[in-house]
Parts: sequence; C-alpha cells; structure tokens
Amino acid sequence: MEAKSVLLKLKKFSNPKNVAGMTRFGIQGKKMLGVSMPELRELGKEIGKDSKLSQELWETGIHEARILAGIIAEPKIFTEKQMDRWIKDFDSWDVCDRVCLNLFWQLPPACEKCVEWSSREREFEKRAGFALMAVLAVKDKKIKNEQFEIFFPIIIKASDDERNFVRKAVNWALRQIGKRNAVLNKKAIEVAKKILKKESKTAKWIANDAIRELTGNAIQTRLK
Repeated sequence: MEAKSVLLKLKKFSNPKNVAGMTRFGIQGKKMLGVSMPELRELGKEIGKDSKLSQELWETGIHEARILAGIIAEPKIFTEKQMDRWIKDFDSWDVCDRVCLNLFWQLPPACEKCVEWSSREREFEKRAGFALMAVLAVKDKKIKNEQFEIFFPIIIKASDDERNFVRKAVNWALRQIGKRNAVLNKKAIEVAKKILKKESKTAKWIANDAIRELTGNAIQTRLK
C-alpha cells in the first residue's frame, strides 16, 4: 500500500469531534485528524509490517499517521538512529506512549534508551525514557530484576520535575515496575518512600499515588 492511499483512508476516518475530545485529554499536535485507535489498529492489520511505508507516514507529521507508523514498523530492521530521530519529533504524550508500546520496547537498545532519554531536557523526549520503562515492565518478560533496579535512582532524581507529562510518566514507570513481581514491588515501595521525603509537591504526588496502588489489596493479592 502506498502512502497516498493510506493518507486518503486516514482522512476518510477523520472526525473533528474526536479532535476536540483528544484536546480535552491533553493530546496535542499540529496535524490531528481525530481517527480512533480501533480504526488505526484495523488499518495497521490491513497494511501489515512495512518499513518503507512506516517512515513515509512518519515524515508526514500527521498525528495519526505517526501512531500508525509505529504499528507497521518492522522491529527487526528498525535502527537505533531511527529511534533517536523519531523521539525528537514527539509532540504529544499519546504518540510518545504508542510508539513505545507498539515498537520501541521490542528493540535491542530499549533499556539503554530508557537511561539516555530520561536525562533529556525536552519534555516528550524525557517522557519517552520513563514511558519505555513502564512498557518494558509490562511487556518484556525476559528482563531481570536487576535492570529495573538500575532505573530506580533515575526515577528518584526525576521525581521533582513539575512538567505534567514528565511527572505522570515517572509515576507510571514506578508503578509498573512495582507491579512486575513481589521483589520489585517491595523495592518500588521503598523508592516511593524515599521520594516522599523530598520537599516537592510533584514528588509527593508521585510517591503517594505509587504507594497507594502498590500497597493496595488488589496488587498484593496478585503478587502473592
């Protein structure tokens, strides 16, 4: 399938009301069409994996085309340089999170990029580091506990970043790591208690929210 025909399909699915709804949820972007995720997933299945088309869609700058690009990209041939180029284009939390969820976690440099990107200054580049931590905690069953423990000092350091899309990603990473297994649960709670001691409203919010979920009956019962 050619990029032109894909874009025609996306425009056919466009919905201005959805754009308004996306904006209310903090989703932003210069070229949003309002295409729903079920429609994007269905179109992704229809297209299949296509590396060339994926890059062409990304370069359009269209919000939904970039999410679709992450769905149809081929992990086996997607390079580290492409990862670094794509995150520089992130301009919305959902593009960031969807690309991490659909593509980045499957790539060999994923753990290294969590560390590297989490020290970036730009909001969505930094978010990508923590979003990727969260996704890896859920999706990659082969990673050992020790790798996630490497992320804990990074989470502590970033816990007073007041920017909304960073603080929520830091919180997300801590909670997902803490839900992975009983050992990491205990250590994540200890990390949250360290964060709680910081003189920062943002840090206290991250810590309290994580502690509430990680010590809750639902999580504790499942981990036992």
